[in-house]
Amino acid sequence: MNRRSFLASGTALGVAATAGCLGTVGLGDANPNVALDAPDRTADVTSEDLPYPAWGQRVPDVTVPAPLSGRTVSFRDVDRPFLTTFVFTHCMTACPVLLSTLREVQVHSVQEGYADGVAFYPITFDPARDDAEALRAELEQFNVDTAAGNWQFLRPETEARAKEVVTDAFGVTFQRHAVEDGPDMFVHLSLIVLVNADGYVERAYRGQETDEGRIIEDLRRVRDA
Repeated sequence: MNRRSFLASGTALGVAATAGCLGTVGLGDANPNVALDAPDRTADVTSEDLPYPAWGQRVPDVTVPAPLSGRTVSFRDVDRPFLTTFVFTHCMTACPVLLSTLREVQVHSVQEGYADGVAFYPITFDPARDDAEALRAELEQFNVDTAAGNWQFLRPETEARAKEVVTDAFGVTFQRHAVEDGPDMFVHLSLIVLVNADGYVERAYRGQETDEGRIIEDLRRVRDA
């Protein structure tokens, strides 16, 4: 499934989400595939208008390697709610916030006893640098609870495959740009996607919407359903 691509600055965590999910208040729309009400959006904006998978749509049918476990993850085969996001380990702006948010939700899942009822799948779009060693260091950097068994870093095998997964399937464009006296960076959309156990998107959180309290509450409602 090819989607229109969307480009946003990785430094712009405060991007206004006028075309995205603005909250958890529903519009009264009914969709039997999801537990959450339709998000409160700008008038006349539907999920089909957005470049990324949004409320009520099926998660893309892609399979991505999980190099630290030697396995692969096929998104439509996941049988529990999960959260995914798109990052690279050299990032110093948006990605640490995205990973910290997922980590806080993971902490809550462990503390509240539902760690086996949710999964976390951050995807790198920089496979050339984000090898198994780099991803393992990222786990340590963010103090991810690997014993919980619900977190897998995913890594497309090549840059071309990363574009197929992240841009073509998920609608998130990433653009490399050189930094003087430093490693190359990427401009990209700050996005976290919540998917239910049936493979349908419940929420797509952008920019300042990536708040762990909101995500935890939405996840609770999805799990209870």
